Amino acid sequence: MALDSPYTGIVDYKQVAQSYARDFQEAGGTILTDFEVTNMEMAKESSAESEDGLKYPVIVRNKKGEEISCGHILTCAGLYSDRLSQISGCSPEPRIVPFRGDYLVLKPEKSYLVKGNIYPVPNPRFPFLGFHFTPRMDGSVWLGPNAVLAFKREGYKLLDFSPGDFLDAVTYSGLWKLVLRNVSYGLGELYRAFSLSAQVRQLQKFIPEVTTSDVLRGPSGVRAQALDSEGKLVDDFVFDGGWGAVGSRVLHVRNAPSPAATSSLAIAAAIADEAQRRFQL
Repeated sequence: MALDSPYTGIVDYKQVAQSYARDFQEAGGTILTDFEVTNMEMAKESSAESEDGLKYPVIVRNKKGEEISCGHILTCAGLYSDRLSQISGCSPEPRIVPFRGDYLVLKPEKSYLVKGNIYPVPNPRFPFLGFHFTPRMDGSVWLGPNAVLAFKREGYKLLDFSPGDFLDAVTYSGLWKLVLRNVSYGLGELYRAFSLSAQVRQLQKFIPEVTTSDVLRGPSGVRAQALDSEGKLVDDFVFDGGWGAVGSRVLHVRNAPSPAATSSLAIAAAIADEAQRRFQL
């Protein structure tokens, strides 16, 4: 069984994000990069008000000791959303467990085989999409991805490893409960991560003409999968705030499930509504 969605569109999301950034800057916003947040705290009363009378009672500091004063804080930290939330006193759950997805790329001379997006019927037990065919704006076609545990939160390569990230994942009871319930599925995904022919067999269910000689190994992504202590994959939005005075000024988006990019404008409206309600703006 299948559904045909002939009007599904494809965009270059990097351009979309850059357009959002320009809109933000034109509205008076400032974009800072390389600012890894390590602390949030309430400012002393003497420094809580600026010359223009606006109150900035929360101070955010980075690992270099630099700081920014804020009136309200909204975080959408993806792979680090749980850690950033805990800085302001939130619960450690749901925990982010990183899953890497490896893509294959169809050779250019075979791109005629794919005329649109092709997705499998989703398995309700898993939020992962499974192997699918994705035409790109540059004319290339991505195939995949699989889903395997990443040993680093930004582990985009097969052998990327972070001792801290690895221990954080494997000592979490929720991950073991997930693994024990889905041993065969997990082993299958791990096998396909190393076997090109096994991945191609998944693709041949949709386009039998595809062979191993038609594909190349492509890029990888890392999914910020929220997981609770019972080993359940969180597939809905999770909003959270901190404790005490800081918490009244902070809103964390701890999980924004797929298709967050596709639905980014609608999600932005929902987050703005939540911020307005929580902060009483």
